Order: sequence, then C-alpha cells, then structure tokens
Amino acid sequence: MRHILDPLDLSVAETDEIIALGESVMSDGGKYSRALSGKILATLFYEPSTRTRLSFESAMLSMGGGVIGFSSEESSSVVKGENIADTIRTVSHYADICAIRHPKEGSALVAAQNASIPIINAGDGGHQHPTQTLTDFLAIHSIKGRFDNLTIGLCGDLTFGRTVHSLVRSIARYPNNRFIFVAPNELRIPGYIRQILIKNGVPFSETSTLEAVIGEMDILYMTRVQKERFFNEEEYLRLKDIYILDKRKLSGANSDLVIMHPLPRVNEIAREVDDDPRARYFYQAQCGKFMRMALMMKLLEVM
Repeated sequence: MRHILDPLDLSVAETDEIIALGESVMSDGGKYSRALSGKILATLFYEPSTRTRLSFESAMLSMGGGVIGFSSEESSSVVKGENIADTIRTVSHYADICAIRHPKEGSALVAAQNASIPIINAGDGGHQHPTQTLTDFLAIHSIKGRFDNLTIGLCGDLTFGRTVHSLVRSIARYPNNRFIFVAPNELRIPGYIRQILIKNGVPFSETSTLEAVIGEMDILYMTRVQKERFFNEEEYLRLKDIYILDKRKLSGANSDLVIMHPLPRVNEIAREVDDDPRARYFYQAQCGKFMRMALMMKLLEVM
C-alpha cells in the first residue's frame, strides 16, 4: 500500500511513468473504461472544491468504479466532534482508495497514519497539492513535450499557494529550469522553497513587476490571492487585485507562452485573455481527470 501526500513521494522516474500513462488515457480513454471496475473511491473534502473533487469522481466513474464521500465538514461527523483518525479508520472499511482535502497542514499525513487503504492528499492548507502538480505536469508535457530547459514564471500569491510550492519543488528536479517569482513583498515565495533552490543550484529571480519579465517566460503560472488564507480582510482587499493579466501585459510575451492557472480564477486573468491561444488553463483543468485516472490505477496496482 502506498500513499501520495507530497509530490516528492514520487521519484522523477515514477512521475514520468504516471505522465506517460496519463497521456495514454488522454489519447484512448475507452481502453481504461473498466480498469477499476468494482473499486470504490472515498472523497473526503473538508473545504470547498470544484475541479479537484469532481475530477477525482469523474476519473473513478470513467474507469467503472464507484464513489462515496462528502463535500464539506458540515455534511460529515466532524460537526459531532469526530477527528480525522477515527473518520479514516471507518472509511477504510468502505472504500479501496481515498482522496482527502483539509484546511489544516499535515491532515493528510494523519489520515495516512491511520488508514488501511491508499491516501491521496488533495490539498492540505497552504502545504502541498500533489495531484494538482501532476495535472500541471501532464498539461506542460502535452504542450511543450518536456520538463527541462524551461523558464517558469509564477505570479500572485506565492506565500500561501500550495499549488506553487508543489510545482516548484517537483519541476526543480529536472535539468536547466529557471524560475521567476512575481509577487509583492507580503506574498513572496517562502524561505524554505528559496533554500531548496539555492541548495540544488536552481537559478531563480524575484520581482514585483510582471511586465518587466513576461517576455522571458516559457510558462506563466498565475494564481489568485486566496481570501481564505488571510486573517486580516483589510490586507486581503489591499492585495487581491495587485496582478491582473490582460492583453496589454501579454503584448510583451512570447508567441509560444503557456498561460496556466490552477483555478478558480477571480480577477487575476481578464476574461479577454480566454480567447488567446496561449491561454491553457481550462485545458489544464481537463488534464486533471486523465492524470487522476492514471494515478489511481498506479496506486491500486492495476497498471
């Protein structure tokens, strides 16, 4: 039995293998329509989610399996005082694999320590989001054909953005990549991420101005400023619209730039950008289903 709590739980070779399987699923989904027949996925989502939860459920249903679970704390026994450990011990009797999302860092680890089925971290607070990283990888590889020799810009909330932390740590393992971090001082990339890059000799730069560096990027990963991570609403309101990607800002970008966003979007990408061929965030979301199909097959050892 194996759990996926952190994107680095997978080696580079294992990541490449899952992405290759994801691309196979993308090209011929029907081939896998009964791959998990008779298997049950539990989705335990203690905080709101659209793409992650629904793509997990769609992935399992598309492989002939079933789904049980809840989509909020209020619809679970948490309201009665039950803890994660007891919940997961119980759910392990009802399902073959579990995806859990929780607002507190480390919650997925607690679930894994008490589970008798594979646990997939579907996001724990501002910590890690490994399946979003694998989704990003599938989108990047299917468009760019590689994970190396890329200049990757990440813009917005880099302090609390778990998708950012997971992506940087994972793709930094591939050669000749460079990062450009675009954020105000209040939302800079955390020090531990900076130290990982320095330790491994991965080049990066930091700036607060997107227009000055957008022309250097192969990939631009936009993020929203997350209201739910702020304790001070006044601070959130001051920062929430600090970066808005529009056609004017894109005028200085390369013609083969890939614009990504883990979604949901608020104001940080203007609607006018949606029709630009470089905007690939809805395609990125589509990749989430195929990647999660591949990951569940690997964890349940059917492929």
